[in-house]
Amino acid sequence: MNLRITEIFYSLQGEARTMGVPTVFVRLTGCPLRCSWCDTEYAFHGGESRDLEAVVEEVLEHGATHVTVTGGEPLAQPECRELLRRLCDTGLNVSIETSGALDIADLDERVSVVMDLKAPGSGESERNRWANLEHLGAGDQLKFVLADRRDYDWARMQLDQYNLAARVDEVLFSPAWEQLPAAELAQWILEDHLPVRFQMQLHKLLWGEAPGR
Repeated sequence: MNLRITEIFYSLQGEARTMGVPTVFVRLTGCPLRCSWCDTEYAFHGGESRDLEAVVEEVLEHGATHVTVTGGEPLAQPECRELLRRLCDTGLNVSIETSGALDIADLDERVSVVMDLKAPGSGESERNRWANLEHLGAGDQLKFVLADRRDYDWARMQLDQYNLAARVDEVLFSPAWEQLPAAELAQWILEDHLPVRFQMQLHKLLWGEAPGR
């Protein structure tokens, strides 16, 4: 069983609950979405066909306790589900970063899902698969990347309409890089007393736009 892999690298987790934790990243190639603020366009095409077992072995060689499967959109490759299962079998803490446009049903229950809901500013909000919300649990997280006040108001409406804070471990609000001033988003969250976690992309603060970090 093979997967198309853009890169495997060891770095600090830049987002979500384990921000700052040393983590191995497995970046799968391909994505059906074209979000306006995407920072991994280099993963849309190319990559290298790798045997699944070889991928797991390389992850283990780094000696980390956490591994994140990301993209692109990792679930665009059907074999991703088996990769997640085998990574869980090694005893690692396994998470997946997914756009929310593809079905997350039947993922291994040991996997922590970090799922986007695409705001209008992404240009892909019509691709949100709302049925995925039913498959999220207490160990999962929802992420909103926001480019402006319109995106923020939209996200706040979804927060209320779907009672998102009660569905998942954390709801994450993040400013789109170099589009929405971080302090402005932080102030809106405080003014509205939202039950969300403000976050910035740690890896970009440390290393800028460098890929593979």
